[in-house]
Amino acid sequence: MAHLSITTTAAEQIRRVLDERGHGLGLRVSVKPSGCSGYSYVLDFADEAAGDDVSFKEHGVQVFVAPDALTMLDGSEVDYVNEGLNRFFRFNNPNVKDQCGCGESFSV
Repeated sequence: MAHLSITTTAAEQIRRVLDERGHGLGLRVSVKPSGCSGYSYVLDFADEAAGDDVSFKEHGVQVFVAPDALTMLDGSEVDYVNEGLNRFFRFNNPNVKDQCGCGESFSV
C-alpha cells in the first residue's frame, strides 16, 4: 500500500493552522500539471474527506491524498522548514526524476 509520511515539525504546523482556522480535519495533498518539469504539489486544508481520498494519520494529524496523486507521492515525506525568513512545506519525494531550477515543479 502506498504511503505518505509527515515529520513532527510538519504535524505541529498543520495542527497550529487548523487551530487558528478553528475547523478542519487535516491536510489535503495532491498534484497538478504545472511548470516546466511537469507537476507541482498542491496543499490545502481538508474540511471534509472526499469519498475517494486516501487517508493517513501520523503524529496525531490526518493527511488526505488524492488517489491520482498517490503513485507520484508514494514514499514521500512532508516536512516543514524555516530557511531565513521563509517557512514552507518541503517534499522529500523519492519518485522525482527531475525538477525545475526554481524547485516549483517536478517530473516522475
